[in-house]
Amino acid sequence: MLARILGNRESEVRDASLSWPDYEAMFNNFSYNGIQYQTNSHGYASMSALNGAKNPIVAACIHVRTLVFSEARFTFQRYSASRPGDMFGDTSLTILEKPYPSATTGDLLARMEVDASLYGNSYWIVRDGILVRLDPTKVMIATGSVSDQITGGQVGQQLIGYHVHGDDGEMLASFEPSQVAHYRPLPDPNHAFRGVSWLNAVMPDVRADTELTAYKHAFLSNAATPNMVVSFDPSITREAFDKFKESMESKHRGTSNAYKTMYLGGGADVKVVGSNFEQIAMKAVQGAGETRIAAAAGVPASILGISEGLSGSSLNAGNYTAARRRFADGTLRPLWRSACGALQTLVPPPDGSARLWYDDRDVSFLQEDVADGADIRMKDAQTMRTLVDGGFEPTSVVAAVTTGDMARLVHTGSVSVQLQPLVP
Repeated sequence: MLARILGNRESEVRDASLSWPDYEAMFNNFSYNGIQYQTNSHGYASMSALNGAKNPIVAACIHVRTLVFSEARFTFQRYSASRPGDMFGDTSLTILEKPYPSATTGDLLARMEVDASLYGNSYWIVRDGILVRLDPTKVMIATGSVSDQITGGQVGQQLIGYHVHGDDGEMLASFEPSQVAHYRPLPDPNHAFRGVSWLNAVMPDVRADTELTAYKHAFLSNAATPNMVVSFDPSITREAFDKFKESMESKHRGTSNAYKTMYLGGGADVKVVGSNFEQIAMKAVQGAGETRIAAAAGVPASILGISEGLSGSSLNAGNYTAARRRFADGTLRPLWRSACGALQTLVPPPDGSARLWYDDRDVSFLQEDVADGADIRMKDAQTMRTLVDGGFEPTSVVAAVTTGDMARLVHTGSVSVQLQPLVP
């Protein structure tokens, strides 16, 4: 629990990432006296998360990120200002290997990533030797103002703690920052200590993609052909009109009746209006939106397997390798680094010369990177051999090659055996 409250405490203020019209179109609502009311009671974060995840492209992005992200393992790593060192482990890592009953490190990472994608934040505490997840929609962040000692003016914010609220707004628990692993890979520009979902920037595209899918469903359900207008001779009676309408809809509406020959009686005329899929460039329009969603998720289109990523030269060996490397280096490794920083709060390293880190050597998706690393090590070994043969001290050669600082090279005073020793 919070032992003390510092400064002026403020609870975070969550702002809506979508306008009210956007929410009205996305979520179940009802109207009373011209005012729209939302039936979801879990707040903006919950609404956008639950409904955004229903979009197939969003779900695919989260699945791809999660499946690869959850393959890493945790370890400790020695490091210094010059170069990261050896990896090692001890019993303190057990809680990350078995975070809660029937769970593994992969389950923990998968849950953290899903929370981050949908809510922007994932919160964890330790209770009775296991990790416990806090509901991101019920956690509020308490901050305090930092004032200048001379002028007294506010110059920044400091993190005070985390509050968990119930559905009725009542505070259930409070935790100090040292008690919470807060995973937030994307910082919220409107809050110093909160994360933001990558979905926020593309919610209009998500909504448009969902509406295009609904358009396809309506197209198939209503006619499976372009819209039609049927006109009649003015002398046709109401009874005849209603009978013709009922007969036409029963025989020509829906996918099972698509492309049937239509027979019309006297006085009826059919005209096609509106656009079909080809005329509105459905594939291009929806494909462009899918690519924008994938870009926000940091998943290349060719890795995700959407239409725009499967065309042209995207799947050529060189291009696919570049896309895979961009996904690994530009998305996965920053996410792993952020996760290590968050969990290090609960699993501190054994001493100040080590840090909690990730081990990606067993991730199948990155096996080509392992091969590239082997090539680099072979070239490093060849460089070391050349320098040692040139008369440099082996210890200084290792230090110079591993750090990239050639100033560390120290010469022995002798050169190759084929040459005469240096004479002072």
